[in-house]
Amino acid sequence: MSLAITEADLTLTEPAQTKMSDLFQQIDDSVQGVRVFATAGGCSGVSFGMTFTDVINEDDGVLAFNGFKVVVDDGTLEYLRGVEIDFVDQGDGNATFIFNNLPQMGGGCGSCGSSSGGGCS
Repeated sequence: MSLAITEADLTLTEPAQTKMSDLFQQIDDSVQGVRVFATAGGCSGVSFGMTFTDVINEDDGVLAFNGFKVVVDDGTLEYLRGVEIDFVDQGDGNATFIFNNLPQMGGGCGSCGSSSGGGCS
């Protein structure tokens, strides 16, 4: 059985929820959720990414929304606590999900530009 994630762990803004919901209406029914993962690097020492997943493991955390689920493995969840996922569409074809409130892990550049609408790469 997967673990429930609360909004104290991870939040999605309304624009992010709307875009996710739209995306899930366009994909195959076998997709179980969108998996958020962490890799070394980026502004905070950790970079985050997202991909569709058709598997939810026993040790995954799940945050359920109307029409989709966000899935996070146990190792990534420790880096995500307090992070907010937002969706920014500047209207010029440059639309992206960004991660706000990133924890500082040491190294990195110290700022992702999230307050100015930027994001980690």
